Amino acid sequence: MPDATQIVLIMTDTQGVNVVGCYGRPEMRTPRIDRLAEQGMRFDRAYTACPVCSPARSAIFTGTYPHTNGIWGNCMPLNANVKTVGQRLQDHGMHAAYIGKYHLDGTDYFGDGICPPGWDADYWYDIRNYVDELSPGERLRWRQELRTPEAMRKYHVTEEFTMAHRCSDRAIAFLSKHKESAFLLVVSYDEPHDPSTCPPEYCDMFEDFEYVLGENADDPLNGKPAHHREWAEHAKIKGGVKSIRQPMYFGCNSFVDYEIGRVLDAVDEYAPDALVIFTSDHGAPLRAHRLPWKGAAMYEETTRVPFIVRWRGRVAEGSVCPYPISQVDITPTILTANGLASPPFLQGGSLLDTFANAKIPERDVIFMEFNRYEVDHDGHGGFQPIRGAFNGRHKLVVNLHDTDELYDLEKDPQEMVNLIESKDAADVRDRLHDRILDWMNRTRDPFRGYVWERRPWRRERRMQWGGPTRPRPDDGYEPRALLYATGLPVEKWEYRND
Repeated sequence: MPDATQIVLIMTDTQGVNVVGCYGRPEMRTPRIDRLAEQGMRFDRAYTACPVCSPARSAIFTGTYPHTNGIWGNCMPLNANVKTVGQRLQDHGMHAAYIGKYHLDGTDYFGDGICPPGWDADYWYDIRNYVDELSPGERLRWRQELRTPEAMRKYHVTEEFTMAHRCSDRAIAFLSKHKESAFLLVVSYDEPHDPSTCPPEYCDMFEDFEYVLGENADDPLNGKPAHHREWAEHAKIKGGVKSIRQPMYFGCNSFVDYEIGRVLDAVDEYAPDALVIFTSDHGAPLRAHRLPWKGAAMYEETTRVPFIVRWRGRVAEGSVCPYPISQVDITPTILTANGLASPPFLQGGSLLDTFANAKIPERDVIFMEFNRYEVDHDGHGGFQPIRGAFNGRHKLVVNLHDTDELYDLEKDPQEMVNLIESKDAADVRDRLHDRILDWMNRTRDPFRGYVWERRPWRRERRMQWGGPTRPRPDDGYEPRALLYATGLPVEKWEYRND
């Protein structure tokens, strides 16, 4: 077995940087996450691979983009030949445990309750397992009644009732038992995702709190994709609102910070030198651009996520990385930290050099995608294929069925002005467009094709008929691919078809 380390990956659901104290929102009351940032490195430009739960998680735990691993929307499973980081570690003799929301089995929102390969069955606990602990009456109450601070007080909801607390209990038990060995422990909270269940005292902290909205809450969405306007109209969200009150969500946001603190205290006691990674799968717009929730849009409020690492002696305390990173880098980073090479099949890269020096960028451009929100229904406009690229300043979003977008976040951090037709921005737009097309080809995006090139603002590009053959790269599990023309094992990952 190669040299291994202790790694704790903590994540939340639907928690963007716009509700985390150390990212400029101290009023959100997230002291434990903020303290973690003080003890390690805060990444200011970390992005989800896709702003929807299952696809985002698929990138985190496989190191491949959703278009590669098969989770194009919620309630879709991983392709059978795609392995998680848990499987890769376990098959090298390392211990991996997963506690909390998984959302990669394709069953439904709650999951199937069955421990998948690679993870320790003694600690496995997803939402279905939590639901199975509740009586039918408690289930209905949790999903339908516990929607207001008044309901939380009426039913005397305690922290012990919540899934977050039960996940923390299991994580603490794991840490106390396995403190002498190497491991990967994932603690995946469903909170603060709807229904945002938390003890009433947390809701009470935000009952009269008004969350101040940015300029983009009044976005008229002129010159933006039509589906953004239709979405805002469907949600009946108009401009003119300067602040919002959401005591349940904001209260639960602070409550999950408390639960994270419980786990961090256990890490300090049992595994003080562990690599700790904190992130969330995606954010929530909170009426930015008049949008109600995550989905087919690449605005900062939904795609930019908290990402904090602490690794005593290896990551400088209080350091900040300003460069873009993607969550598709997490699995390669975990493998590299354990002395394992990333196979060619993985599409992210290790962040260890950046952990050691925040001035070393891991990449100059990150990529994002969207395909559909959920396979079980046609909400959020159904099939909305989107590919995006961000270079730290400019963000290009190609909406296959709609108007494309280009934003200069240095001059326009609220993403109000779409520069897609701007002559002054044409050079950077076309460079990012080339990067997206190259990325789609390099990762064998099954949705790639001519229409991604033939945009209203750039018609001179043309794909060549009869592209190269690109066999599936090795992943360490399947036999090496055979070349169709010879039946012999491939020697490279691209062959010209002349």
